Amino acid sequence: MEIDYIENIDGHEQNILRLFNFNKAEAILFRDLLVENIINKQQKLDVSQVEFITAINCNLIFGLFKSDEGILTKDNHTFFCMLTLEGYKKMVALLEPFCKKETKGYQYLYDLDNPIDLLFSPFASAI
Repeated sequence: MEIDYIENIDGHEQNILRLFNFNKAEAILFRDLLVENIINKQQKLDVSQVEFITAINCNLIFGLFKSDEGILTKDNHTFFCMLTLEGYKKMVALLEPFCKKETKGYQYLYDLDNPIDLLFSPFASAI
């Protein structure tokens, strides 16, 4: 699994943080990390510390927040995913199809009015 940041993907100031290039086994590992760290232990998850995720040009830290804000950054290098516990439970549900079978589909992991989307895609070409 890899993570990268693509700025102004569509010419309309829309940016994407993309988790991509993974298989079913890695999707399961990622889902389980979110459940264990965020939902069960209510601790943050820094993807730079995750062995099976390779950072291309950025880092992402998942953490609990009092409201669903989505992804925020100050420097376009370190990103913070700020969601409520309920927001992370919804994200885990969106990951489930990738954990059941290999797929060529993709999924945005939250639906918020935010300039940075979080894309989960097994293949790099699904933008």
